[in-house]
Amino acid sequence: MKKIIVTPDPRLREKSKKVNHITDETKKIIQDMVDLSLDWEKAHPHELSAAMAAPQMGVNQRIIIIRDNLEDKDDQSFTALIDPEVIKTEGKITEDYEGCLSVPNGIYGLVPRPEKARIKAKLIDGSEVRIKAKGPLTRTLLHEIDHLEGTLFIDHIKDKKDAFFHLREDNGELEPLDYDKYIKNNKELFPDE
Repeated sequence: MKKIIVTPDPRLREKSKKVNHITDETKKIIQDMVDLSLDWEKAHPHELSAAMAAPQMGVNQRIIIIRDNLEDKDDQSFTALIDPEVIKTEGKITEDYEGCLSVPNGIYGLVPRPEKARIKAKLIDGSEVRIKAKGPLTRTLLHEIDHLEGTLFIDHIKDKKDAFFHLREDNGELEPLDYDKYIKNNKELFPDE
């Protein structure tokens, strides 16, 4: 069984390769991603594993999975999107909290993203799907497609001093992170600082 890799693993910064042909190996990768997402969620009771990209387990392929219901932790079904592409983004840019299975220590950040996106991808059966996303679905899809380009959510945050938060494990509340103190101990996350 593979494992979730975390920063500063350089594989998270590589651009992923197109899948093109869906094989039994592709299907095994997808199942491993679902299993890893749900295992991670069991270990983090206050968090929902909404989605995951193949690079997060060290697989350099353009595959993402997204939870079918982003609001119901009991619904553990996911849909795989293969070779997803952003066709268009539109709408107001809004900031909201994002976390990541590959950014450890319960770190969240306020990330600006557009309200709407149009995505093209293939499903596991090889059929093409076009998605008109809005709200949290847009944010989740763009976050995962970023992974396929070697981009992490922390790369989108400009004003780092006030935009990072820490998830308290005892009650699941987000509290402001002392950014200056944190980066001194975590230079691998913020190498430009």
